[in-house]
Amino acid sequence: MLVVWCPDWPVVAVTGDDPVAVTEGGRILACSAGARAAGVRQGQRLKLAQRLCPELELRDRDPEAETRRFEPVVAAVEAFTPRVEVIRPGLCAIPVKGPGRYFGGEEALAAKVRTAVADALGRPPVPDAVPGAVAVEPSGTRTPEPSGTPEPSDSPGTPETPGTPGTPGAPETPDPLGAAPPTTPHAQVGVADGLFAAVLAARAGVLVPAGRTAEFLAPYPVSALGDEAPAELLGRLGLPTVGAFAALPSEAVADRFGPSGTVAHRLARGLQPRPLVPRDEEPDLAVEQRFDPPEPLAEPLVFVGRALAEALHQRLAGAGLTCRRVAVEVACADGRTVSRLWRHEGRLSATALAERVRWQLQAWQGAGTFAAAGEGPDTGFTLLRLAPDGLSPDQGRQLALWGQAVADDRVERAVARVQAVLGHAGLRRIEPAGGRGPGEQAVRVPWGEPYEAAVPVDAPWPGRLPEVWPAVVLRDPAPVRVLDAAGQPVTVDGRAGVSARPALVVVRGREERVDGWTGPWPAVEYWWDQSLARRRARFQVVVGGGRALLLTVEGGAWYVEAGYD
Repeated sequence: MLVVWCPDWPVVAVTGDDPVAVTEGGRILACSAGARAAGVRQGQRLKLAQRLCPELELRDRDPEAETRRFEPVVAAVEAFTPRVEVIRPGLCAIPVKGPGRYFGGEEALAAKVRTAVADALGRPPVPDAVPGAVAVEPSGTRTPEPSGTPEPSDSPGTPETPGTPGTPGAPETPDPLGAAPPTTPHAQVGVADGLFAAVLAARAGVLVPAGRTAEFLAPYPVSALGDEAPAELLGRLGLPTVGAFAALPSEAVADRFGPSGTVAHRLARGLQPRPLVPRDEEPDLAVEQRFDPPEPLAEPLVFVGRALAEALHQRLAGAGLTCRRVAVEVACADGRTVSRLWRHEGRLSATALAERVRWQLQAWQGAGTFAAAGEGPDTGFTLLRLAPDGLSPDQGRQLALWGQAVADDRVERAVARVQAVLGHAGLRRIEPAGGRGPGEQAVRVPWGEPYEAAVPVDAPWPGRLPEVWPAVVLRDPAPVRVLDAAGQPVTVDGRAGVSARPALVVVRGREERVDGWTGPWPAVEYWWDQSLARRRARFQVVVGGGRALLLTVEGGAWYVEAGYD
């Protein structure tokens, strides 16, 4: 199995200056090399990460951007075999037996794949191995250094791939090139028997010869096998490594640990619990028009855009499909290419789509994206392309009766004009979400994107605030100090007992007298999961001038979470 792994892919998919981190669920999902150098790690709470790195730039995870940016990598790998499985954005795998035989062996195939992926990412190939991660024996087999235990797998894996490391939410290894900016992608290639071992080989940048996968996995801790392996119990039994676990008889493992232990045992022995599942190939319905010589003016592109919009609708109708978005892409003679996604969802006619192409060109021109005509030899447009995104079967749409215009149509047109300037995700709507705090009960979703709450909105949520909601909710709670009448810090014990009546709130060095207060509302969350467990309590206080604040105490530290009008 050959695996291509792109480190820090959630960070690659967003823009930002180093140090930058991508967040999900109130914790760090992935971070750049500069953030790691400051002590930021995957799984940390945001407050701790910002305490370690005050200049850290936080970005929300964008799964769709991750998928779109990973598509050129998948296409580059797909040139060697159509049997490509995308495990997650940033990680894909192919079977190596057939392509390896065709391209002259596994090493030759890995080198070709590495070069093709590097070309797709626009970066020179990464060396075969991270310095110090592996040693090469005289026979050519690369095995882990005996002086140190290899890093454990990224995470337990996805339900479809038990024990697969490198899944979303996993800590990424440092950039082996060291000096790359946070948004510059690179890739590493690994080969081994079985998907689990191949992912670890890609993280180490090694090619494990056939039949020696168990030897390669042996020094790893059993925690590398993920949640499917009873790592804690095996450690107590004196079996701390994958090799020691793999040496157990299969029947004894099945009797003691059941199906999940059997799967983990197969992974430890370098076996594959399931075959690869290639991705479904979507038809290429994009339409484009090339200009030779380059077209110096933008106005002709508007008329071409109308013809392309008609052709795109005909292709979609012929295939019985509709799309959620349409990408408008323009290439310039100087080599620059710009694109913008437009929400479609089957509602845009060919004329409406052509109108949005015109809006987009005007927005780009107004922002100075293109060089003015006649400013140099490399000016003008060489390509206009419309590409559908998110294809799905066309179920039809019920239009308004009697042909009257509805308010929703006018709203959509206004939104489209704003999105032409700000981008598809530049305009967002608020959707209800489940949670106890005000910042957890609403999420921002790009306009037009479907949304499904990850947790029930109408669940009981013990410890939730009363129905009087704050008017202003801070994106990042601000630290404050809460003092009693004697000037001592106010504390809250494990039974939600307050040490003294709050008398002063110190916000950014300014003291505010507390005229009234109520609380606490304690909340103990995820007590069954140590990695997500959280204990906090909230207070409502009224300070001078009649202003009301929502305060949160967690881990002995106080924060302003929101304010009331």
